[in-house]
Amino acid sequence: MSEATDRIENGSPQLAFGVSLLPSVQPLDTHLELVRAAEDAGLDLIGIQDHPYQPRYVDTLALIGVLLARTDRIRIFPDVANLPLRPPAVLAKTAATLDLLSGGRFELGLGAGGHWQAISTFGVAQRSAREAADALEEAVAVIRAVWRDQSGVDLPGQHYSLQRAHTGPAPAHEVGIWLGAQSPHMLAMTGRLADGWAAPIPSYLPYEKWGDAQERIDQAARDASRDPSAIRRIAQLVGTITSDPGAPWLASGAAPIRGTATQWVEVVHHLTTELRFDTIVLWPELASVDQINRFSRDVIPAAVELAHSPRPDRITKGATDA
Repeated sequence: MSEATDRIENGSPQLAFGVSLLPSVQPLDTHLELVRAAEDAGLDLIGIQDHPYQPRYVDTLALIGVLLARTDRIRIFPDVANLPLRPPAVLAKTAATLDLLSGGRFELGLGAGGHWQAISTFGVAQRSAREAADALEEAVAVIRAVWRDQSGVDLPGQHYSLQRAHTGPAPAHEVGIWLGAQSPHMLAMTGRLADGWAAPIPSYLPYEKWGDAQERIDQAARDASRDPSAIRRIAQLVGTITSDPGAPWLASGAAPIRGTATQWVEVVHHLTTELRFDTIVLWPELASVDQINRFSRDVIPAAVELAHSPRPDRITKGATDA
């Protein structure tokens, strides 16, 4: 097992890093260039956004299948799968298939659905926020039941159910279900049921709310007799690694992070120590091999070293290269 693979295995999460990419309509070689750069650079994860109603995007799960077939080590997950347009029993089958065929390199990011006006154009009735959350909870149960590879499974539900279903196959490894949650109810569900929290990008959940969200997940986990530290916490950072210093990052708001590698290291250090995230995923404003290489070469090693040698946090005072 490689060091990167070991960092993502279920159990007590270890510090891991990834990059999120778009499933844009473009030549396969363009996708492969970015994905191979991420794997060659030693990243642990690739996230692929899932917006089936977006005409400029190809199907995310089909693309993930191709990318898994063309890589050897890196893990890939939908960031996050759009549940209303992907029935959970079939989604579970797809996930297990991708995991089996890749030798255990698929993880499942899952969301209740956010852009309902767009989702409904594909013939799906709009749900209230509470209905969407309830459907997601039922979906998690259905997915895990399908992965158990049993016969004659009955699982009642208002939104999703199984009736004398022959489930399976089981995936190659214990696929993590990482929820994209932001409401108090969804965060509590994450603590009770999920294997991880894929924190929404700051335009949906501003940085200053991430600490409170972590506490809600922790409390729900404890109430459910779960170990909060076993739940993976994924911070997703939108921005660009630049050569010139940018404005100080103040751990609030939703503006993209635009600064030097040194500034990015300070941000990562704050998130991994003060806010207890164990996984950092770069959402580049413009995906490129250069951005992937800067992240892996200039940010990650320094951030890991700093994590092992904590020092007083300087984020709220503003980090610069000076």
